[in-house]
Amino acid sequence: MKKITFIVVAAALLGLSCAHTANAQEWEWANFSRYAKSNAEVIAAQKAGARKPLAVFMGDSITDAWAYDDPSFFADNNFIGRGISGQTSSEMLVRFRKDVLALHPKYVLILAGTNDLAQNNGPIAIEDTYGNIVSMCEIAKLHKVKPVICSIIPASSFGWRKQLGDRSNDIITLNNMLKAYAAKNHFKYIDYHSALKDEVNGLQAALGKDDVHPNLFGYQIMEKIVLETLKIKK
Repeated sequence: MKKITFIVVAAALLGLSCAHTANAQEWEWANFSRYAKSNAEVIAAQKAGARKPLAVFMGDSITDAWAYDDPSFFADNNFIGRGISGQTSSEMLVRFRKDVLALHPKYVLILAGTNDLAQNNGPIAIEDTYGNIVSMCEIAKLHKVKPVICSIIPASSFGWRKQLGDRSNDIITLNNMLKAYAAKNHFKYIDYHSALKDEVNGLQAALGKDDVHPNLFGYQIMEKIVLETLKIKK
């Protein structure tokens, strides 16, 4: 009886293992496919004589929604959005070559860290998030792309991770680390946080769709800062 039970349990575990493996094969962790077609079009256009993008915006859902909410900002300024909802800095680092370097922009604006602090892929130390962003900057510089480090958007809580509580101080800590790194290495730094925060270091209600994502008014404030930082006159 015990032998039969063991065989049944072993078979069940094997089935679960196979199912997990199949699902893992279907799930593309860094989501390279998201922008594969668009990247190919940009590269083909450059080969045909089109100008290179002035900047690629690398990020998560904040960047992803930005390109949808105000596409004219990107089109009019020769910017390209490469945000993917839910992504952490680790996933961005993995797809950096295909979604940034291959497009040969002058600048890359890196906005990462919100989903790290929200533990979308599990706990990660602030120092490791910082390290991922530093790695993206180092890779960009090596390939003659100028990195622009962006502060994390203010947030007092994450709606999908309420159990984590208030992590606004962690956002400030990471932003200070990034600002210091940018200054030391003579990289441009964009401070969205100061422009969007409320009295408790959350996102101003009038500027957000929720506690984390800016609305169009919020994005327009960010756009003004970007244009000033890159010295683009309008």
